[in-house]
Amino acid sequence: MGAIRDRERYLCHRCGEVSPTVRDRGRINLMNRFCEPCWNVFANEMAEADGATAAPRPELDPDDVSWIEPPICPECGVLVRIYPTSYDRWVSLATVELPAKDVPEPFRWRLTRLPDQSHLATDIVAVRLRGIDPLPGEPVVPAHRMMCVPD
Repeated sequence: MGAIRDRERYLCHRCGEVSPTVRDRGRINLMNRFCEPCWNVFANEMAEADGATAAPRPELDPDDVSWIEPPICPECGVLVRIYPTSYDRWVSLATVELPAKDVPEPFRWRLTRLPDQSHLATDIVAVRLRGIDPLPGEPVVPAHRMMCVPD
């Protein structure tokens, strides 16, 4: 699967359809190309499995100089960090890092800078740790839902 005769059109890796909307998706190149409907199904399935159901951060006006309050969990009232995932959904993370041995496997996340030409961090993405477990003492960022205790 990949490019076909017309260099501007690709096959969707999920449905096999040829469409001009088929392109690389996500914030990190996963070497998969999806059409828009298949990408939404795939990304929503990933978000549901990972618990990445947070609302995106609001777009900020560069001319607005008013104070921006950090996000607060509506259930427990604790500060949270909201980051985009590698598959364009958003996740609420705790504000502290913990050793991997203290965080159950489904709640382990790591913050990763997107590769860029610049030395400045332009975008940070939350990536859920899967496959290879981190060392017990290695720091991970737990999902907020692991630490959330409603009032």
